[in-house]
Amino acid sequence: MNDDLKGKSGKVRVMYVRGDDNAEKRSENPRTGKGGGRPQSSSRAEGGRRGGRDENRSRDGGRGQRDDRRGRDAGHGQREESSPWRTVSRPPRDDAAQANAANAELPKGYVDPEVIRKQRAEEARVYGENACQALFQSRPEAIVRAWFVQSVTPRFKEALRWMAANRKAYHVVEDADLVKASGTEHHGGVCFIIKKRHGISVPQWLAQAGETDCVLALEDVGNPHNLGAIVRSCAHFGVKGVVVQDAGLLESGAAIRTAEGGAEHVEAITGDGFQASLDAFRKAGYAIVTTSSHKGTPLFKASMPKKMVLVLGQEKEGVSETTFAGADLSIAIDGTGNVESLNVSVATGILLAEWWRQNHS
Repeated sequence: MNDDLKGKSGKVRVMYVRGDDNAEKRSENPRTGKGGGRPQSSSRAEGGRRGGRDENRSRDGGRGQRDDRRGRDAGHGQREESSPWRTVSRPPRDDAAQANAANAELPKGYVDPEVIRKQRAEEARVYGENACQALFQSRPEAIVRAWFVQSVTPRFKEALRWMAANRKAYHVVEDADLVKASGTEHHGGVCFIIKKRHGISVPQWLAQAGETDCVLALEDVGNPHNLGAIVRSCAHFGVKGVVVQDAGLLESGAAIRTAEGGAEHVEAITGDGFQASLDAFRKAGYAIVTTSSHKGTPLFKASMPKKMVLVLGQEKEGVSETTFAGADLSIAIDGTGNVESLNVSVATGILLAEWWRQNHS
C-alpha cells in the first residue's frame, strides 16, 4: 500500500465520497455505523453555505424555520430559494421623517442660510455711545450681542454686568474690529445688535391717545440722517409717534445714532397706506397740517391745534399734491428768501417748537 495513504501511526486512512445521486440523504459511515437518516432540504442543497447556516439555526429554537418562512414571496407564495437576498417593501416616510433624515446627513454645527437671512432681517445695528446707553436703559432685553472698545467700558459697567448675568455675548475689541462689526467708522466705541421693533398700528395709537397729541407723518422721507434728526426733535418736544410707510426706517443704525438717544422715546406708527392713515386720524378728531415754502399761513400767525398730524415731505418735492389739497391747515415758515427751503429736519424742529410753545406754556 502506498505510504501516502498511511497516517503517522501507520494505520491506513479511509476517505469517503458522497455521491450526487444520494444528495437527499446523509451517508452512513460504514466503519462506525453512525450518521445517515437525516434528510437534507432542497433549499439547503441549492443554497450552498446559507443552507448549512439555516440547519445550524434550526437547532436553536427553530430559527432556521423562520428564515425559510421569511424567504417566501408574499405576493405569490413561492420560495426565493435561488438567492439569499430579499427586497423588503417599506411604507413611505412622512415629511417630518424625511426632514429628520436629511438633517441627520448635515455636518455638525450646520445652520440653514435661510434661517440666518430671516434672523438678520429681524435685527439691526445700533452704534454711538448716547444711542446705546439710551437703548440699554429703555429696552435691554432687545440686545442680542455687543462690541466695545476698551476706552468706553468704564461708562458701560452696568450694561456689561447685566449682559454677563443674562448670558448676552459681548466683546472688547480693537477699533478696526469694531469698524467691521458696526459697518461704519462713526461707531462711537460701541455697537449693539438688537431685535427690531415693528411699530404700532394706527388703531392702537388712537386707542391710547390723550387730549393733546401731536403726531408726525413723513411722506417719502428716507434719508437716515434726516430721520435721526427729526426723531431727536420729536423726543425733545414731546412728539411720541411718527407715521411712516416702513417701521424699519426708524431702526437703521445711522438714524438711531443721529437721534442721540431720542429713538427710544419715539415709536413708529404704520397703517394700510399713507392716505388711509391720515383719514383715520382725521376721523378721530386730529387736524391734518402741512407745510409749504411758497404758500400758506405764516407760522407765527397760525394757531397750532392741540391734536394734529404734522405732515412733511421730501426736501425736493415736498408733500404730494393730494396730501396738500386735503390738509386742514397749511403753514409756511417765513424767512429772507435767500434759499428756497429749509432742510426737512430743521423745518420739523421749528414747527414742533412753536406747537410746544402754544400748547404747553
